[in-house]
Amino acid sequence: MKQEYTIFQIDAFTDSLFKGNPAAVIPWEGEWLPDPKLIDLAAENNLSETAFFRPRKEKGEYDLRWFTPGVEVDLCGHATLASAFAIYEVLENKSDASFLKFHTKSGLLEVFRENGKYYLDFPSRPPVKTEYSPEDLSSCFNIKAKEVLKARDILFVFEKESEVRNLIPDHEALKKLPFFAAIVTAPADSGKSYDFVSRFFAPAKGVPEDPVTGSSHCTLIPYWSEKFDKKDLNAYQASARGGHLVCENRGERVRIGGNCKLYLKGFFYLE
Repeated sequence: MKQEYTIFQIDAFTDSLFKGNPAAVIPWEGEWLPDPKLIDLAAENNLSETAFFRPRKEKGEYDLRWFTPGVEVDLCGHATLASAFAIYEVLENKSDASFLKFHTKSGLLEVFRENGKYYLDFPSRPPVKTEYSPEDLSSCFNIKAKEVLKARDILFVFEKESEVRNLIPDHEALKKLPFFAAIVTAPADSGKSYDFVSRFFAPAKGVPEDPVTGSSHCTLIPYWSEKFDKKDLNAYQASARGGHLVCENRGERVRIGGNCKLYLKGFFYLE
């Protein structure tokens, strides 16, 4: 017998459709399906992330899981933002909670609305020195980084915005690195409305390049906050789709803000 399930596709970290990062968002009830089936669903959606959320007994609280087309991940910003948007603005029974609490593999995450934007409250993951030098990793990109650091992801720092925009990754070389993914970043050009740019590559996890990545800013925010000596930052992810993020360094936590747009609402069926 076929079971019908609701699915949304939501563009996160954007003010307009076809920009930002699209996430599939699936409201759930009851027990989770086996993990291989959830990965199958994410692979069928063929987006960088599919989020599954289900309500808990407490008002405004939910379990939340994220899957790429290949694996479950421990943290995902844009799909969390998209899930909160769905709960507040798309579900038939919209939430009136002042903020939402998501129980995840990375602990308790909060999302709140303020001045027309959604804000993620995420753990800070400041980068530290790594055993790799820029010369060791020169095969990963067509331009050599000036500095390499590490957190969950490896962080390549470049001199100029144009270098980040013009980078050509070697996905096979990146797959061999013992990190979840690779972040590349540089300070913004003078006169721009944002402070720094970045891109994000996770080919070993089924994501050659992610359009806009909330979780990478858990590392980028503390890094650039120290460099610029300020807590409030504006970021731009320079992928083909592009996306803007409002950032705040709060010590052990970071806040990452942006908007969402609903693209699709529909159903899928499982037997």
